[in-house]
Amino acid sequence: MNILVVDDDVNIQTLVMIHLKRAGYEVIAAKNGEEALALLKDSWADLALVDVMMPGMDGFALTRILSEEYDIPVILLTAKGALEDKEQGFLAGSDDYLVKPFEPKELLYRIAVILRRLDKTFKPIMMIGNVTINRSTHEVTVGKQTLLLPLKEFELLSVLSSKPEQVFTRTNLMEKVWGYDYEGDDQTLNTHIKRLRQRLERAGALMEIQTIRGIGYKLDVRAQ
Repeated sequence: MNILVVDDDVNIQTLVMIHLKRAGYEVIAAKNGEEALALLKDSWADLALVDVMMPGMDGFALTRILSEEYDIPVILLTAKGALEDKEQGFLAGSDDYLVKPFEPKELLYRIAVILRRLDKTFKPIMMIGNVTINRSTHEVTVGKQTLLLPLKEFELLSVLSSKPEQVFTRTNLMEKVWGYDYEGDDQTLNTHIKRLRQRLERAGALMEIQTIRGIGYKLDVRAQ
């Protein structure tokens, strides 16, 4: 999982990054909201840790953008503990709120809770265009035709279909499908994407996996 850490306090940012990496997370860091949004043009985050008090765009404004435009869950980090500040954070779209100073173990616990909740909300059956993906039975149907996909191709299609039109980076797809400790190269992903494209095209699926050069892939849904 990729965690975006946004905090203008270098010491806190470094401390949080150390504990996240020890817990097995990949980390991208920014010192303000503008820098965070610039990073998201080429990277993807599964969750963001956002400081409230930052120069320029504050944490509330950034949270609103991350939650509404990127659908990224946010944990706000702040020195403020007033009820009004918590309320403003939740109204902006944050999923949780942690007051500084905090124990790193508590932060990791809160991250794990949110990520588990997101996994549970992953729809078991997804219908996109003329394609139905059943994650419970690992079946894919195009119209009345059932496709027998190898497991990794099925998982790739499931990830891409979970958020149509959203760009997934190559690293993000490799982590979600093959895991963090996979030691293969990009050619493995290329091969699976190519085969999946061919199967979908032959079956007449009203969807297409598009290559976003230099970044990754996204699922493009065509009108029926």
